[in-house]
Amino acid sequence: MKTHTQFNRRFEFQFPDVDTRILVEDLEDEVVIRASRDTFSERRKQNFIRELAAEGFIADCFQWSCQGVRWLVDASCAKSTETIAARTNRFMIRLFVCSVLLWVCLMAGLFFRECLVR
Repeated sequence: MKTHTQFNRRFEFQFPDVDTRILVEDLEDEVVIRASRDTFSERRKQNFIRELAAEGFIADCFQWSCQGVRWLVDASCAKSTETIAARTNRFMIRLFVCSVLLWVCLMAGLFFRECLVR
């Protein structure tokens, strides 16, 4: 009996010079590349795929043949990073405020304890 393993890896790449974020999904039988903007020429896309294969991010069979590679322009993949950053910022602000309030309560408790002991 053959067992099938789930082969699904995801990699993110940032290209600040062209303000583009790329998400590479290495699925079992194909590779899906989602770009936040359409800023890559055909030649640059082919070179990027070759670099991915050469670095081991995707299978070597995609290095010289772009069969099985889908290149999609999906602006929503850039928005997810902004949403995550905003949620993280809100969490960190709440954490900081709560830690300051806890510190103030502890310091007040120590101060009043010293006043009652004397």
